[in-house]
Amino acid sequence: MAIAAMGMSGCSQKEQSRPLTIDNALTQDEIAAGRLTPEVMWKMRRAGQSSLSPDGTKLVYTLTDYNMAENRGVTTIHLRDMITGRETVLSDFSSNNLSPRWSADGGKIRFLSSRSGSMQIWEMDPTGSNVRQLTHLDKDVEGFGFNSTGDKVWYVQTVQAAARRSADIHKDMPKSRARIYDDLMVRHWDYWDEGEHRHIFVADVDSKGVGEGRDIIGPTAAWDAPLAPYFDMEEIAWSNNGKMLAYTMKPLTGVEYAVSTDSDIFVYMTETSTTQNICKPRGIESAKEQMPGYDKYPVWSPDDRYIAFRSMRRAGNESDKERLFLYDCQTAQMEDLTADFDYNATNVRWADNSLLYFISPIEATHQICRVSIPNGEVEVLTQGDHDINAFSLASGKAVAEVCTISMATELFDIDLQNGQMTRISDVNRPIYDNIRMGQVQKRWVKTTDGKEMLTWVILPPDFNPEEKYPVLLYCQGGPQSVVSQFWSYRWNFQLMAAQGYVVVAPNRRGLPSFGQEWLDQISGDYSGQNIRDYLSAIDDVAREPWADETRMACVGASYGGYSTFYLAGHHEKRFKAFIAHCGIFDFDSMYGETEELWFVNNDYGGAYWDKDNATAMRSYANSPHKAVDQWDSPILIFTGEFDFRIPYTQSLEAFTAARVRGIPARLVEFENEAHQVFQPQNSLVWNREFFGWLDKYVK
Repeated sequence: MAIAAMGMSGCSQKEQSRPLTIDNALTQDEIAAGRLTPEVMWKMRRAGQSSLSPDGTKLVYTLTDYNMAENRGVTTIHLRDMITGRETVLSDFSSNNLSPRWSADGGKIRFLSSRSGSMQIWEMDPTGSNVRQLTHLDKDVEGFGFNSTGDKVWYVQTVQAAARRSADIHKDMPKSRARIYDDLMVRHWDYWDEGEHRHIFVADVDSKGVGEGRDIIGPTAAWDAPLAPYFDMEEIAWSNNGKMLAYTMKPLTGVEYAVSTDSDIFVYMTETSTTQNICKPRGIESAKEQMPGYDKYPVWSPDDRYIAFRSMRRAGNESDKERLFLYDCQTAQMEDLTADFDYNATNVRWADNSLLYFISPIEATHQICRVSIPNGEVEVLTQGDHDINAFSLASGKAVAEVCTISMATELFDIDLQNGQMTRISDVNRPIYDNIRMGQVQKRWVKTTDGKEMLTWVILPPDFNPEEKYPVLLYCQGGPQSVVSQFWSYRWNFQLMAAQGYVVVAPNRRGLPSFGQEWLDQISGDYSGQNIRDYLSAIDDVAREPWADETRMACVGASYGGYSTFYLAGHHEKRFKAFIAHCGIFDFDSMYGETEELWFVNNDYGGAYWDKDNATAMRSYANSPHKAVDQWDSPILIFTGEFDFRIPYTQSLEAFTAARVRGIPARLVEFENEAHQVFQPQNSLVWNREFFGWLDKYVK
């Protein structure tokens, strides 16, 4: 469920087979205005999915372009010669071309393409020639990976593992339209359980292409590999000898699935068609106690002795520390390589048999780190205010996908000796040359309990300290998601600043990159210190002579939407208006409406009927809906009809309460969106409503 794929959903295959007219040139009016607008932002090209060739001399990556009038986008594959800098486009704009991967010898690029009418595996030479289709399957291929010898491939497809439709169960009632369930989970993220699940298939490869695949999960297994709801193909990895496949799976169903985060690393042996769970070896009961949380993203060492993976210790906590674990395939011993490192480890890559690189969020940025084995200390390689979102290694070279609050993703060469970063792409230069960005300030704010909190303050372009500006408090979602140097096409700080607002974005309690104690504070205490952190940040900026404390608003999505609903009843006249996107309004009903119950069990402290649970009772007592009688400011509410994480009914409840109380309110409900807004024209509507509300009540 990659963002690029979701952003292009809603298009028929007929539309996708018609070449997309690229529309990313600025108009004369946009050039004259010189500022970032929603329309300008959607003309930006989106770089991603980059990978170095095995010899490090070439880089393949994708670019996604959108056409607002057609309400769709197309992803193309590009190649950069790392020696000469020459760029080549390897696919046209008639189909979506995703997930380019190099063959082990660098002679071929395999990729997914919809050019045949469905998403299948294709290959081509690095020049873009000799293109051929490798699979002709009856369903879309959602991900794939060839082994090093090129004689086997894994791919992911959906399988019908169970019957859920009434017409399938009651075959004499073919016109009945009902779903029938005996257990949880009846829906997940943005889809109902129709009995379909993603499974991994392994197939032989010969000169004719890919043969018939074997479902290594089992055709009746009612769970997904890779894991729902994101289905990240990075959770699957071939061994370097090409004979073993490591993958992530959570073989649970029903209530057991809904309350647990217990996923494990499995290894499938192609020669024997057998599978081993390395996190819970048979006969070792203590292993279950040691590895009860998320274990994901296996990566083999070059000699296949070790499997590195990311592990969370605590059961039921989806935001526990992501530890970098090492499994020794010879001894079956486990080792935590980051036990003394108080930050997460993601995007793990092996440089050689004794050195690993990974990305870590550190003080609201994302940096590349490394650790050697055995018994090495973690070294932070890169520095600076940026987000390194992904990187690839090959032949002692590294290329990373990097963004900042003021720059969409670009590609950077990383010097592995000193961490120096050199920008090698410039996909949006025509736009940056014609718009002005606001200054980003890095401010440390004193909290009510005497801590220092990093807060980003984004000033409008052409900022004049002699003037007074309206101020927006941005409340982050997650709730455990860092307010880093991210560039967003939904909640974009520079876009807000370009409309004349000062943006205040605090890294309040409950956010990663400041140590586990800072992160853990929020669980079981939604209405506590993290809310006071918000107010510390906005009060600090409001004291500036250029901040107009009579014109301030509070905005946020998901947990940020909850924060907005809560602060609407507890803001002590600070804010003139509120905007909440897909926020939690009523804790009691939310518990029964959401799907991943481990989340509410961990973050609320338990269920609403658990009267002897002091933490849970404090959470429910401080639900936002219980302070609606204190609401006194206009509120705009966004929601998506396919949002099953925080169902749209939460937004309906809040809208009803506001209007019955006589509070000016507006509800914007997207019938074809879920927890986020991805469709181009929906996004423009969202932005017009967002800024229209602020301009009416704040500016």
